[in-house]
Amino acid sequence: MGNRRSLRRRMMPLLALIGLFGGLLLAWQPSASALTPRHFDELEFSPLPDIELPAYERYALPNGLVVYLLEDHELPLVSGSATFRTGTRFEPADRVGLASLTGEAMRLGGTTNLGADDLNQALEQRAASIETSIDTSDGTASFSALSEDTAAVFALFADVVQRPAFADDKIDLLRRQYSGSIARRNDDPDDITGREFRKLVYGADSPYARTMEYATLAAIDHGDIERFYQASIRPEKTILGIVGDFDSAQMKQWIADYFGDWQGTGAALDTTLPTVEQARAGVFMVSQPQLTQSYVQLGHLGGQLDYPDHAALSVMNEVLNGFSGRLFNEVRSRQGLAYLVYAYWAPRYDHPGLFIGGGQTRSEATVPFIKSTMAEIDRIRSAPITGVELAQAQDAVLNSFVFNFQSPDQTLARLIRYEYYDYPQDFVFQFQDRVRATTIAQVQTAAQAHLNPEQMVVLVVGNPAEIQPSLDSLAPNITVTPIDITIPDPPA
Repeated sequence: MGNRRSLRRRMMPLLALIGLFGGLLLAWQPSASALTPRHFDELEFSPLPDIELPAYERYALPNGLVVYLLEDHELPLVSGSATFRTGTRFEPADRVGLASLTGEAMRLGGTTNLGADDLNQALEQRAASIETSIDTSDGTASFSALSEDTAAVFALFADVVQRPAFADDKIDLLRRQYSGSIARRNDDPDDITGREFRKLVYGADSPYARTMEYATLAAIDHGDIERFYQASIRPEKTILGIVGDFDSAQMKQWIADYFGDWQGTGAALDTTLPTVEQARAGVFMVSQPQLTQSYVQLGHLGGQLDYPDHAALSVMNEVLNGFSGRLFNEVRSRQGLAYLVYAYWAPRYDHPGLFIGGGQTRSEATVPFIKSTMAEIDRIRSAPITGVELAQAQDAVLNSFVFNFQSPDQTLARLIRYEYYDYPQDFVFQFQDRVRATTIAQVQTAAQAHLNPEQMVVLVVGNPAEIQPSLDSLAPNITVTPIDITIPDPPA
């Protein structure tokens, strides 16, 4: 009883506040206009702001290192990245996995001055981070820190970039992790679909599609890692960008102190780009009898971002995709053939990307789904889009770009990317102007020029026994080629 009285006394102030606010709410009456619903066509929104590049500085050190500095004092944080001219596409074909292993081991193994555990502790004490990796087309090392810890963390960052230890125990740990990823690579149907589709388009031996195997991983030794690092991570092949709460004069001094004497060792990596040609076309099947739905990808080799009709193709993407796009409305909503459906032109900066479509559907709907998706792709080639579709697509493309420049670090990353791939610094503004000027005729012309039905690869991962009608009903005299995804055994 006493506990209830005590609780009631503690609750009295809260109950009084509730009563006060309740009275205020009852006394307040919204205006009639606030309660009048309006159709979405009547809603008015102010235009999104134009993209503006903040003030930044670019310069180069005598050793070839390019530097970008962008001060931003809104928060007491500093972050930076080093972008290296390297990539998995430059590793030897018999040592697939070398670049990724090198990129992760740079950070994981500590430095010649500071062991891995001590490095981890030094960063954890400051709530800071340093990460390294090598991807298909580049390598990166990044750091983030509180502005008060910038000097200490930047020194550690420079040490990781220039003096990685490549500790054997950490390399062995990465090998075990990579071996595990090979063993599990057929567990996810999505992963199978994406991987095998790239192999069919680019070719299984292409640097843009080949996969790490037990044999290629086993062939990599410590010397390979050291040599790939020395050939790849060099000042003349590095762009350093730093953004955040710092003083530029002080930062320049730190950069000179920690990176000014850095010199490459040995021969630089040959970064001649691999040639790209489409490898195959046709219909292909990966049999996965345990699946109750089909995973579909279809498409062919694509192009680059610097193509003259890239803007028109971006508008085309918006017409096809999204909640208001043709594929969603026709294939998913009206026909009910898909859980997920898409088809888009996906270019790359310096090598051909993909035109890729597909989605997920129930097994018995696989053939109707493919036919319906292909029909929409053919329709955008054969008939002009409408004026309403053009306007909506242009707005969608232009408005989405604002969100790529929301923060200074996003802006700096894009500037570095343009320099890395030798694009003009005002590329985004050129692109915007071209999108605004895109016409209905240009969209159709671009679609006719770059969407090629005769080059289509159609890949299905699913249960062939449940796909009725079968895939060979897609067209007369069609041959469905099975794809074997058996993982080769490790070398003896």
